[in-house]
Amino acid sequence: MSGPDIIVYTSAACTYCQRAKMLLERKGATFREIRIDRDPGQLAAMLERSGGRKTVPQIFIGARHVGGFDDLAELNVGGELDALLAGD
Repeated sequence: MSGPDIIVYTSAACTYCQRAKMLLERKGATFREIRIDRDPGQLAAMLERSGGRKTVPQIFIGARHVGGFDDLAELNVGGELDALLAGD
């Protein structure tokens, strides 16, 4: 599936990160995972992009900051995620 760039900020011991990645994979979405626990410099980038949100995952689809797993799941249940992934 082609579409907008998707970036998921994660850390190793995060079950919500795993859930978010699994949901995106089920949707056929290609995403880039940035592990803030492996590259602490990316934490500053995540904080800046997310408006200071410190929890992971932090998910960005195109220019839109989706938020965390609960936000992603809510978009899916509401039927908005497919359109967002398609770039609509």
